[in-house]
Amino acid sequence: MLSLKNLFSKTSQNDSIHVLNKSDFQVAVKGKNIQLIDVRTPSEFQGGHISGAVNLNLFDNITFQKEVKKLDKEKSLYVYCQSGGRSKKASNILSKMGFKTIFDLKGGYSKW
Repeated sequence: MLSLKNLFSKTSQNDSIHVLNKSDFQVAVKGKNIQLIDVRTPSEFQGGHISGAVNLNLFDNITFQKEVKKLDKEKSLYVYCQSGGRSKKASNILSKMGFKTIFDLKGGYSKW
């Protein structure tokens, strides 16, 4: 079995954040009971999203912070947005909040 270090690239800024390409992200989330959040706006989410994702709009900071606190910091957290910018910001926020392992979809939903 491969180690996580070999499978996932880490961002240079933070060891808790791992950026996954589309195929690795698909394998990681498909058919599993995971914490998967879509940080896009509700209208973007309604236009299409990854099955099982919960919409936590990054632009609604108060609600985002409140809802994220309900998640398990010890479990892996999977994050995506439309193209990768917001999920990168969200990943940094989540890391500062104490989440240990965060997986960010490279290129966002547009690459899904």
